[in-house]
Amino acid sequence: MRTQEREEFAIVLDFLPHGYPFDRRPSYRKTPVAQAISKKKFTLLEIVPKKGITLQPNQEIYIGDGKREEVHHVSGRVNADKLTQTARGELEHVIKKLVEVNEQRFVDFFNNSGPISTRRHQIELLPGIGKKHMWEIIEERGEKPFESFEDIKKRVKLVPDPLKSVIRRIIMELNEEDKYKIFTR
Repeated sequence: MRTQEREEFAIVLDFLPHGYPFDRRPSYRKTPVAQAISKKKFTLLEIVPKKGITLQPNQEIYIGDGKREEVHHVSGRVNADKLTQTARGELEHVIKKLVEVNEQRFVDFFNNSGPISTRRHQIELLPGIGKKHMWEIIEERGEKPFESFEDIKKRVKLVPDPLKSVIRRIIMELNEEDKYKIFTR
């Protein structure tokens, strides 16, 4: 049995100091809540901060097993359709930052991805990349592995921006628009 690697950090997308507006409980029973996205597997999370703690959008918080400074507990996952408007607005910006910081992880995807079935390849799951671009990517990586998103753009003619394709794919997975999960849990 394979154990899931636990997430250590998350980025706050939105903080609701008085809880959700649709929560019918009296205001003294409501708890502050934050919506966040984990840094590695892009899991959307609902987090309850410790008493008296105010979180800011784009703030990195520790959610691991050790001593947490700001977080009381992680309530669990939250679906993309349950995100607040503020969280939705921050989502693409935060994902872009996380992908840029971990560019090598995503370039490795271009270098190492394989077929899903006899008719479909993982690279084809990226928005804007069809069979033609897929074969160009496979041929180019066979000659020499890609080193960066820029390298992919230089070596594969007319390929859509790899950074934007990865970001759009992550958002598609969070919105559950496809059964395949490449980057999210």
